[in-house]
Amino acid sequence: MNFISDNAAAAAPEILAALARANDGTAASYGSDAITRRITEKLSSLFEKDVAVFPVATGTAANALSIATLTPHYGAVVCHEGAHIHVDECGAPEFFSQGAKLVPVKGDHGKLTPENAKAALARFQKGDVHHVQPATISISQATELGTSYTPVEVRAIADLAKAEGMALHMDGARLANALVHLKCSPADVTWKAGVDALSFGFTKNGAVAAEAVVFFDSKRAADIAYRRKRAGHLLSKMRFVSAQIEAMLDDGLWLKLAGHANAMAKRLADGLTALPGFTVPNPVEANEVFAKLPSEAAMKALQAAGARFYQWEPTTDGRPLVRLVCSWATKADDVDHFIAAARKVA
Repeated sequence: MNFISDNAAAAAPEILAALARANDGTAASYGSDAITRRITEKLSSLFEKDVAVFPVATGTAANALSIATLTPHYGAVVCHEGAHIHVDECGAPEFFSQGAKLVPVKGDHGKLTPENAKAALARFQKGDVHHVQPATISISQATELGTSYTPVEVRAIADLAKAEGMALHMDGARLANALVHLKCSPADVTWKAGVDALSFGFTKNGAVAAEAVVFFDSKRAADIAYRRKRAGHLLSKMRFVSAQIEAMLDDGLWLKLAGHANAMAKRLADGLTALPGFTVPNPVEANEVFAKLPSEAAMKALQAAGARFYQWEPTTDGRPLVRLVCSWATKADDVDHFIAAARKVA
């Protein structure tokens, strides 16, 4: 009953098989191999337009390098207060952009809204040498609270960014999970909705270590190749990163794996909401369930029963809020065992 994180899951067998195939023989280094060339072609097909693709090993690198490419060092990046780039990346976006300022904004269910973003932007006067200059808006898809932006919601934020002369970045660490919920095309919720750059995540979805920075306008990607090298993410054996991405894209594996994770999260949420004293305050639109437990004692009882999860924030009302994350490898039996343990607690 391990619901701590989708990062805790093993790699999918298709990924390990792809790595074994990539290990056969020799290949050109530093991304000049055939596999890396193919994933650019496949991602261009997936997004229905020519894209510039830069594989990296971690989501933090994908976010930090894409934001640094879009944002001058005197710029401001508007994001949700709970965004991964603000809370969980140890200042990497600020470091790699050489000082750009993250501007956190509140928003219900983990979502940034045009209204809240505009209110934050009002604090920074354009052309005033004393203020950082608004440059980028960053949104997470799915959000840190397991909700998903619709294409209409993304477009509304993109319209604000365009009106303010800003770029729009999407942290897509769980893009696959959002797309399974939204039932739309990758293009519809990214560049067609106004996204300029995407951090496309595969690791949480069953890869070993594979992410891709995707620019929908190659002109905006003018210097990321140098930034990636300087950051130590131009791997000499890049074929092993690219092989994981290619395996994910082949036959829709990335959506299949995410679909299972989402289904397990829904099964878990449905089971918990049927129990007295358990509530799920956010819509479950990806593979994460945030649950309010009846008491601290209930949380300890679940942990004593073998459940593993993350307490999301300090308890203030006597009812802990915990995060339960499902993955491609989560078994229905594990979900049902957790619900049975919760039923005993209730």
